[in-house]
Amino acid sequence: MANALEVNSVKSRQRFSWLSDRMLMNIFLWPTLLMLLIITLFPLIWSLYLSFTDYSVNAYPSWLDARWVGSANYNFLLTSKEFWSRFQLSAQFVIPTVALEFFLGFGIALLFNRMTKGRGFITTLIMIPMMLTPIVVALFWRFMLQADIGVVNYFIRDVFGGPTISWLSDRKWAMISLVIVDAWQWTPFIMLISLAGLSAVPKYLYEAADVDRASGWFKFWNITLPLVSPLLLIGILFRLMDTYKLFELAWVLTGGGPGDFTKVLPLYLYRMAFGEFATGKASAVGYIMLIVIIALSNLLIRVLNQTKSEPGK
Repeated sequence: MANALEVNSVKSRQRFSWLSDRMLMNIFLWPTLLMLLIITLFPLIWSLYLSFTDYSVNAYPSWLDARWVGSANYNFLLTSKEFWSRFQLSAQFVIPTVALEFFLGFGIALLFNRMTKGRGFITTLIMIPMMLTPIVVALFWRFMLQADIGVVNYFIRDVFGGPTISWLSDRKWAMISLVIVDAWQWTPFIMLISLAGLSAVPKYLYEAADVDRASGWFKFWNITLPLVSPLLLIGILFRLMDTYKLFELAWVLTGGGPGDFTKVLPLYLYRMAFGEFATGKASAVGYIMLIVIIALSNLLIRVLNQTKSEPGK
């Protein structure tokens, strides 16, 4: 029996002797890479081509029939007051949201870093909003922010005696609602990154500062902030990119309303592509957004590289 097994093992090795480790790696690696290239690279190239055409689903039976218009779509958008107003509106949403998430997340992390009991449990509870999908969060808050039956107005009106606020239908409060909901969901992300950075700060630095009778502000400004800032910048970079292309939350909560007061760039792109069926112009909007976010990312990466090099000087 043992001899038969040995013979079968030798035959099996001889049969698959051509299958080396490198060959096995290529068999599993290259089909996956090819699939990823098809899924990611082709839509990018295709949409880039469409951004230089006047393609519209209603006007042409096939995208191959679209006329090449060169930079006409980009010229139209860059000289359009509507586009720049949407761009400015997106900035009015992105900047306060990321700033609020940064200060809240970093502040909560500083408090939690000093806790010794129950920190893991409370951190897990705070992270729950981040684990929910944006659609669920938007529907959840849309019900809570209803002017008549919403629980938020119940506490403001019936408990504290304040006025009823039309969170989603008032020009003043609609954008504030988007900022609050997005900050509620993603502040835990900044908090988690900040906690990781604070936990990595060597304790002996604080002990040496205590020996020199350094103040708490001195320790924060000269020890904590310089060592945690690289991770904070990474968190801000991710949140800038994610908030800049926010769609689900704005679409479900306000739909761009009231009027166009919350019609941020992703909603503007969506309505241009699927409302006006101007696919070429919508593709150009997407690439302008891409250029802007690449520029912001490069700027933050330069700042990040500078903060990494400063401690070694």
